[in-house]
Amino acid sequence: MPQAKEPTRRAFLGAAAAPALIGLPPRSAPARPNFLFILTDDQRWDSLSLMGHPCLQTPNMDRIGAEGVRFANAFVTTSLCSPSRASFLTGQYARRHGIRNNSTALPLDTVTFGTLLQAAGYDTAQIGKWHMGTMRERPGFSYSATFAGQGSYNDPDLIINGKDQKVRGYVTDLLTDYAVDWLDRRRDRPFCMHFGHKACHLPVVPAPRHANACSGTPLPVPESAKDTLEGKPEWVRRRSQGKTGVVNNPNYELNHRNYLRTLLAVDESIGRVLHLLERRRLLDNTVIVFAGDNGFFHGEHGLTNKRAMYEESLRIPYMMRYPALVKPGTVVNDMVLNIDLAPTFMDLAGVRIPERMQGKSLVPLLSGKERKLRTSFYYEYDKEAKFEDTPTMEGVRTETWKYIRYPEIHETDELYNLQNDPHEMRNVVRDPSSAAQLKLMKQELERLRSSI
Repeated sequence: MPQAKEPTRRAFLGAAAAPALIGLPPRSAPARPNFLFILTDDQRWDSLSLMGHPCLQTPNMDRIGAEGVRFANAFVTTSLCSPSRASFLTGQYARRHGIRNNSTALPLDTVTFGTLLQAAGYDTAQIGKWHMGTMRERPGFSYSATFAGQGSYNDPDLIINGKDQKVRGYVTDLLTDYAVDWLDRRRDRPFCMHFGHKACHLPVVPAPRHANACSGTPLPVPESAKDTLEGKPEWVRRRSQGKTGVVNNPNYELNHRNYLRTLLAVDESIGRVLHLLERRRLLDNTVIVFAGDNGFFHGEHGLTNKRAMYEESLRIPYMMRYPALVKPGTVVNDMVLNIDLAPTFMDLAGVRIPERMQGKSLVPLLSGKERKLRTSFYYEYDKEAKFEDTPTMEGVRTETWKYIRYPEIHETDELYNLQNDPHEMRNVVRDPSSAAQLKLMKQELERLRSSI
C-alpha cells in the first residue's frame, strides 16, 4: 500500500513555532529546558562500566544513568546506522521516514526534533556524525561541525557550517572542542545539541593514549557463542563464516578490544561537556540523553556487526539525566525505543507532538502517570547490496517472546521464548507446544505492520 505523503515541514513548523498557537501557555526562555543528545555508533547496551564490564571504565557515561534514569530494556526498530539515526530524529519507523539503508539521504524538508525546536525558538547545533547522505546541510540545526559519511578517526575532513576544513587530531577530541565552544556561548534562549560520535564504528582506531587499555583482562565470552545454530536459518551459518562472522576473522579479538578503547575518549568527551554545563550552571536545566544507534555482536551465534534481530543487535544503552523529572538512580524496565526520543523532547519543550511521530513520550512513564508504554514493537531491516549475507527481515518482540520472518527467502522463521531462553539458542517455531503462541505473534506482527 502506498504510504501517505508526509506533511510538509512548513506545515508542522507553523504549528510548533509558538506554543500559544497550540493551546499551551507561552513559556519564558529560562523555564524551558535545554536538550543535549549524545549518540555513539555501534555501542551495544552493556559496553559501559555501569553494566559491570570487566575492563571498560566509563565514569561519565555512568554518571548520566546514576544521576538520572537508565532504560534497561531499550531497543532500536532497525539495527542499522542511518535508519536508526533518522528514527531518533523523526520519531518514526524506517518505513515511514524512508531512510531504509546507509546510502539514502535525509530529505532537507524532513520534520525532526531539530526543526521543531528551532521553530519554537531554540538555538540548535549538530556536532559530529550525521551519516544520512552526503549533503552539507543539517536541517533544523543552525550551527554544524560535522563530516561526510563515516569520516576518519585521525585528522578528519570536517564541514563547519557547510565549509570544508581539514583539522589535525583525534576526531572525538576535535568534535568535543567544537561542542564545548558552542555550548559556552552566551545566549538568551534555550539550546538543543545533537552530538554524534564516530566511535565505536569499525574499522576502530583508538586514541593513542588508550592504545593499551583493556589489554590484560580476558574479554567476556557470550553464552550464545556456543550456539550450534541447529534450528536456525541457513543464512546465520553462512554469515558466521563470512565477513560479518567470527569463524574466519583473525582480527576479531583485536577489533573487540579497539572497539572498547575508542569508547574511553567518548567518555572523556562527556566529562568535558558535563563540566562545562556545571560551570555555566546549565546542567540541571538540560535534558541530557545518551544512547547508541544500534547494538553489536561480539561473537553471539558466531556473528559480529549488527543488522540481525537477535538481542545483542537490538539493544542499546539509553539513559537520561534531568533532575526536574527524574530521580537519581532510577531504572525503568519497560520497553522503550529510539523512536521515543523526538516525542519526549517535544513533550518537555511544550511543543505539540506531531501525529506522524510513531514513538511515545517517555514523560508519563518517568513522572509515574503511566506504568507501561507498550507491550510489543515492530522490527524491520532491508537487505543491502554490500551485505548480501543478511536477508530482509521483519519481526515482533514482546516482553517475553520474539518472532522473526524472512519474506524474500525460503528459510525457517524463528520464534524464541525470551523468558526461558534469553540467549535465543532454541528456535521453537516448529514446536507443537508453541503453536498457539506462534499464531498470536504472527497476528501481532501483522497488526503492527499495518499501523506503520
